[in-house]
Amino acid sequence: MLRRVSSFVALVALAVATASAIGPAAPAHARDLDPYRGLGTWVDVFDYTARTQPQGVPPPVTPDSVDDMAALGVRTLYLQVVNPVDAPPTSLFDKQLLNELLSRSHEAGLQVVAWYLPSVTKVKTDVAMLRRIAALRAGGRGFDAIALDLEDTSVADVALRNDRIVELTKRTRKLLGSDRALGAIVYPAVQTEVINPSLWPKFPYRRLASSIDVWLPMTYFTYRDAESGYRDPRRYTEESVTRLRENLREPHAPVHVIGGIADLATTEDYVAFRKAARHTNAVGYSMYDFRTTSSAAWRYLREGVSDDAS
Repeated sequence: MLRRVSSFVALVALAVATASAIGPAAPAHARDLDPYRGLGTWVDVFDYTARTQPQGVPPPVTPDSVDDMAALGVRTLYLQVVNPVDAPPTSLFDKQLLNELLSRSHEAGLQVVAWYLPSVTKVKTDVAMLRRIAALRAGGRGFDAIALDLEDTSVADVALRNDRIVELTKRTRKLLGSDRALGAIVYPAVQTEVINPSLWPKFPYRRLASSIDVWLPMTYFTYRDAESGYRDPRRYTEESVTRLRENLREPHAPVHVIGGIADLATTEDYVAFRKAARHTNAVGYSMYDFRTTSSAAWRYLREGVSDDAS
């Protein structure tokens, strides 16, 4: 999503074994949203794979890190699944490591949402990867939910790009059936409507709405400058959620807000961000990402901690 993933053409995968095994899709928001609730944390491919590290440097996040997440109060691990461009979509490049992270997370009581950045340069290829990821099982259990990271602008024609993400989202919704909720990781509406309207004009919120169960706007307030007024975590997050719901014409659309970047945030930022999550009735919240969140920060992020903490 997110900062470092732009150097990859990401290909991930989710699905059931056969089309005949897929039951009828449940109505939007009727599915279990529990994987998106409460405090989450994010891990991308640059954090947990040896292939993305400088030679000889161990990955900063390992399966052992899962126990730390659980102890810190995390409910859900948002885990990137991606294949490099030279890896076929019929296989998962990091399958063994993904299996270990998935099984350790479930043993620790965490839910796991797989997130994937589609380029939609070839929707068929994206779907093939999603099919593989949906079929992944560790200890008889797969990913608890899937989230599509809809931020790649490789397809320059905006209308074509919109048509393709709508098609991909519908096909992913069908793959997941009635059991797993589908999330959409999106640019915050403040960014695309106020700060940089040329980034992604006419984003197809309403065309996606029938397939998406939870919206995850990337409200990275640390990227904003003080002069804009949007460096304020509460203002940036709340206005982004308000604009998102207005675009959907759904005032109670389920939202999980993502703040960031964690190592650029202050104690006051964490508190303000939690207030924004509460004030918008978000189903959940998280900071991007686990590696950059200091041990001291978690006390201000955990549920049950006073918003007046300092």
